[in-house]
Amino acid sequence: MALKYHPDRNPGDTEAEEKFKEATEAYEVLKDPQKRQTYDQFGHEGLSGAGGFGGAGFGFGGFDLSDALRAFMRDFGGGFGGSIFEEFFGGGTARGERYNRGEDLKIRLDLTLEEIYSGVEKRLSVKRLKTCEICSGSGLAPGASRQTCPDCRGAGQIRTLSRTFLGTVQQVRTCPRCRGTGEVITNPCTNCGGEGRVKGITETKVNVPAGVASGNYMTLEGFGNAGRFGGQPGNLIIVFNEKEHKLFTRKGNNVIGMVPISFIHAALGAEIPVPTLNGNHTLKIPAGTQSGKIFKLRGKGIPNLRSYGSGDQLIQVAVWTPTKLSSADKELLRSLDRSSSFKPPKSDRSFFDKLKGSLGI
Repeated sequence: MALKYHPDRNPGDTEAEEKFKEATEAYEVLKDPQKRQTYDQFGHEGLSGAGGFGGAGFGFGGFDLSDALRAFMRDFGGGFGGSIFEEFFGGGTARGERYNRGEDLKIRLDLTLEEIYSGVEKRLSVKRLKTCEICSGSGLAPGASRQTCPDCRGAGQIRTLSRTFLGTVQQVRTCPRCRGTGEVITNPCTNCGGEGRVKGITETKVNVPAGVASGNYMTLEGFGNAGRFGGQPGNLIIVFNEKEHKLFTRKGNNVIGMVPISFIHAALGAEIPVPTLNGNHTLKIPAGTQSGKIFKLRGKGIPNLRSYGSGDQLIQVAVWTPTKLSSADKELLRSLDRSSSFKPPKSDRSFFDKLKGSLGI
């Protein structure tokens, strides 16, 4: 069933994905003697407290597709001297290669909005496992050689048979002694302990393109941990994170900011400098501008990551109200208040009526 409903054979088929997960969940119960015994005695209901199963059947609360795939590959992913699974899915890797490959590393790289706007080169110091210089990654002491693993006899895997109510089940697992390589080292390198790799720091540069966003990532091949015994190194995955900006917020590729203006500028109009991600820009404020008015600076936003052009910068103006006035200022404002030009326009309904209508009262 796992072969029939495997996601690689049924891309995009959610029903097949669920059946694959259920088959792997069932296998996880069958391979555990305690869970299997509980199932034999009490059925599905008895497993509600054993392994996270629900009373109505296989639920496996925290067991998702990735867990099912790991379980599948852990016990059935290779071996058999050219595994039936490798034949079924096509291709395969050399014995032990998958086990010797170095682990991938993931780091977070914080970027300012200005760096995202223009693109930036960053220098990184990455803590990783590097190839041992003493043994050149072999894990062997000078003059030593590898020996065939006595536990798996060079197969890299150990097979066991167990009887279940469904019949005889063959379980294949990676050999714990040689960890899938089929070979053991009797005289290891004293510098790396036979691993072929040691702790170190690698300096590297990364060119971050303009227009990236939080959650975007970049993969540097070969900059992860070095592989065991000279195996292929893993990759370095750099996940970008946008730092909060003190003036602007980002929505898609548009940049949004607020600029305070004086009542005088709002009433008479003016040309004022406004900040952008690329220096100041002169914004023309028309006479009679109302507080909250939004102006658009075309092409002043974030560049499109995978195409030409850029977003816009949206500037919302807010009329600033002074908090400290001199006696002369107050008298001047009182005289202006007597002018009809400084009275808000009247309407058929009062402001309160409009407010009630907007609230549906």
